[in-house]
Amino acid sequence: MTTSGVVVRLRGDPEQLDQLLRLATEAGLELDVDPPGTRLLEAVEVMDRLRSPGGCPWDAQQTHSSLRPYLLEEAFEAYQALEDGDDEALREELGDVLLQVLFHARIDEAWSVDDVAGDLVDKLVRRHPHVFAGASADDLEGSWETLKQREKQRTSVTDGVPMTQPALMLAAKLQKRSGRLGAPVASYDGPGGALWELVARCREQGLDPEEVLRATARTHRDRLAAVEARLRDEGVDPASLTPQEWEQRWTR
Repeated sequence: MTTSGVVVRLRGDPEQLDQLLRLATEAGLELDVDPPGTRLLEAVEVMDRLRSPGGCPWDAQQTHSSLRPYLLEEAFEAYQALEDGDDEALREELGDVLLQVLFHARIDEAWSVDDVAGDLVDKLVRRHPHVFAGASADDLEGSWETLKQREKQRTSVTDGVPMTQPALMLAAKLQKRSGRLGAPVASYDGPGGALWELVARCREQGLDPEEVLRATARTHRDRLAAVEARLRDEGVDPASLTPQEWEQRWTR
């Protein structure tokens, strides 16, 4: 006796889904299997439609260059969700970051999103020989940078460091790369040199200079907002205060 008309949508591990599918077939059940990645493929299809004739005019006219600020903006918003510990917001913001990946992959005519994914798979396999090639995990940390340098055919430890990243992150990264060779941090003149030395001091203490300054900036933001709120409660316009009056209010 077979049963028809019963549809069950399943998601999960591909091997488990295969087993369930076989059992369901034997029982006469019709399964609509929804393996991991199905919605990702739908996202690729939606982007393709948006960029195709008859799609969205705005999406169709975008270029790699015009989308640059959006990539940064979405990455920062995802970072903010991480800092806030907001899991729902993180899910949404990661989707916006993914949109940028799909957008750029669809714009370029020399390669596709499949090429992007394929390159990523190859890279992950190469850089995890302890998982895919039977190497020892103890050797991983020392070989990670060596593997990257060999892949990219880099001649300097500074090759591949994006100079467009935030300056404190950039300084910390370059100092770390220098230290890997045993080269000195070095000293430089002017305000830039002073900041460079502060980055080195943070690293000596095991601190991330970007996070240290961000925490201080957040403290200042919260304190300023609190003083502004107190002034408004008193019927005082914060913009009307002189620097001397601000100093008095600030130290209360």
